[in-house]
Amino acid sequence: MMELETRVYHKQSKKSFFNLLRDSLKDIFNSRFLSRQLAERDIKAQYRQSYFGLLWALITPLATAAVWIFLNLSGTVQVTDTGMPYPIYAFSGTLIWSIITEAIHSPMRSTSAARRMLSKINFPKEALIISGLYKLLFNSAIKIVLLFVFIYLLGIGFHLSQLLFPVIILAALLVGTTLGLFITPIGLLYNDIAKIITMGLTFIMYITPVVYAIPETGPMKSLMQLNPFTPIIVTLRDLLTGNSPQFMSYFIGLIVVSIPLFCLGLILYRISIPIITERSNA
Repeated sequence: MMELETRVYHKQSKKSFFNLLRDSLKDIFNSRFLSRQLAERDIKAQYRQSYFGLLWALITPLATAAVWIFLNLSGTVQVTDTGMPYPIYAFSGTLIWSIITEAIHSPMRSTSAARRMLSKINFPKEALIISGLYKLLFNSAIKIVLLFVFIYLLGIGFHLSQLLFPVIILAALLVGTTLGLFITPIGLLYNDIAKIITMGLTFIMYITPVVYAIPETGPMKSLMQLNPFTPIIVTLRDLLTGNSPQFMSYFIGLIVVSIPLFCLGLILYRISIPIITERSNA
């Protein structure tokens, strides 16, 4: 008589923080092809039915910068000395600000757009985060090229510090995506969150040196100096013009704090998204 095999099933123990982080990073690496495919699909869909196509990637920041340049030249808005041609000041500020804000919105938008796929296919959810970053980098690439064209046309020229420009872009993506990872689970449950975030970022823009220089005195100076987005924007401009970075200590500290928060955000995203997807389909 054949003896049957006996199996004993034990309750699966909860994974530690580091195990969850390891699994999340492993899935990011293993799903790199899927991330690229998702990004290519979305980019093609974004511009397929658009008459101007890729020009829309330029129109928005150019239009925003042009408005502020016009207001400054007409005297409607008085801006203190920026230390560089104001067109470069305004365009660089709106460029890096758009990267930060898009990085904040990216995880929620990518995940929300893939809800139907999440409910039908089991795949690494982290692929949605990376695909969103791919799309953001693609849309920002043309703007970055145009910024450097302005730099050389308006007489700033080349400085060795400009080679560190990618570091600032990565810092903007890190900080923005970290905030986005914490916002995404709540935003998927309540649609109002996306609108609140958009309104909040509009307000924060006016206490960030995007189009205004930091005042020499007053409460606005303190607000701008404490603003965590300020070191990213100011350091970008300092590197572009070859000046010594004013907020380097703050910038480094921001990166040091953002890295563990990003890891925590990844784990929160990994745990919460399957639960939210299941409840949405219940």
